Amino acid sequence: MTTWFMADPHFFHASPDKPDGIIKLAGRPFSSGRQMNEAMAANIRAMVRRDDDLIIAGDFAHRAGDPEALRKLFDSLPGRKTLVIGNHDGPQTQELPWADKRDILYANVETTKLVVSHYPMLSWMGSRKPTTLQLYGHHHGKLRGNQQSCDIGIDVLGFAPVRLSTIKAHMATLPPRVDPEDGEQYDVDGVKP
Repeated sequence: MTTWFMADPHFFHASPDKPDGIIKLAGRPFSSGRQMNEAMAANIRAMVRRDDDLIIAGDFAHRAGDPEALRKLFDSLPGRKTLVIGNHDGPQTQELPWADKRDILYANVETTKLVVSHYPMLSWMGSRKPTTLQLYGHHHGKLRGNQQSCDIGIDVLGFAPVRLSTIKAHMATLPPRVDPEDGEQYDVDGVKP
């Protein structure tokens, strides 16, 4: 069993025959919504196996319109799918038969403690330990991240789910995390002097 990660696929967030919506907003290399949906789904099917875990850090779909098409796409994707709810995950998406659905996911994967959320945080449970990583989406590669916290959106990592080893290799190229509390003394009430 392998655990795979991704964020922000935004399935259906473009017209079937035009490069608009998320294709235009995020500069995705697709000529239409149909091509985007098919390419991303094919990438997932090529990597994820039935007994694998697929963790999606939000924005699985947006403006799907047709609930049957959304369900058909969802059912065609292998693996036990977990949704960490994003701002575009409306009722249609949340009502799909996810193996798990959360606002924030705390997990241990390959001996690494993870905090997975749709939105990035400056501090998270365990953030003062370099062995606890935060994985997020939402920014489509516009927020650089650091060696403990990074955007796992498909716009950043190749329009396909990735393993934790790939994420760690990407994080190693980023600057170190600077703890906002390091180097400063706080008064008893928590306010800087």
